[in-house]
Amino acid sequence: MTDEVAKAQEADATAEDTIFGKILRKEIPCKFIYEDDKCVAFHDICPQAPVHFLVIPKKTISQLSKASDEDEALLGHLMLVGRKVAVEQGLGEGFRVVINDGKNGAQSVYHLHLHFLGGRQMKWPPG
Repeated sequence: MTDEVAKAQEADATAEDTIFGKILRKEIPCKFIYEDDKCVAFHDICPQAPVHFLVIPKKTISQLSKASDEDEALLGHLMLVGRKVAVEQGLGEGFRVVINDGKNGAQSVYHLHLHFLGGRQMKWPPG
């Protein structure tokens, strides 16, 4: 079992607060590479590719599977912000977007976040 899978198995899906909530409230220092009124983007602290950043909504949504129909515009916004930041980060040749959902999806932080990975050839299947 990988460290990330082990973290996901131990993660508390019912936790009221997460590390991302603390980052958004600026209780934990973080250098944002993008910020607007709906989301932020920042580099992953444990990168899995030469370029690996996260895009997270300011609205607390624990999982993609828990998003509501009212979140449709926000979810699209997260993808478009990720595309914009990917280009700014030099990923014009391509990148991968990953959303882990739930224990079996290896989600270890229960605040929706999109991983954007690039800067090398991605392999398939991913895992």
